[in-house]
Order: sequence, then structure tokens, then C-alpha cells
Amino acid sequence: MDTTDTTPVILELLRAAAKAHGVHEEQDLGGVYDEHWPEWYAAHITAQLDERGLRLVRVADLADGGAHDAS
Repeated sequence: MDTTDTTPVILELLRAAAKAHGVHEEQDLGGVYDEHWPEWYAAHITAQLDERGLRLVRVADLADGGAHDAS
């Protein structure tokens, strides 16, 4: 998968995270701005990638046949 393939996936995940985070701020935090939103987004996007059976892999690991598992 090259960058032209990953950009739409990341964009979709970011948009979904933004929507879910708005709900989280409203419902779980009582409308308070979440100063730790980057951590929340990272955890949310990681979970979404996992649910889709996707993960990040180092290009070098692909080049050497995956000898250094990125998980």
C-alpha cells in the first residue's frame, strides 16, 4: 500500500475520530474541552485500525521480508 492508498484511510479514520471525540467531550466530559485529545485520537484510531485488520508496518520490514515484526 503506497501513500496514495493510505491517505484516504487516514482521512476517514481522522474524520470518524473527530466525530466520536465530539460525542466523548459532550457526553463523558460534560462539554469540557479535552486537552488530551491527541492521546484520545491515537487510541481511537489504533482501535479502528485493529478492527479493520490493519496495522502500521515499517517499510524496511517489508523490504527484508518482515523479519522485524512491527506489532
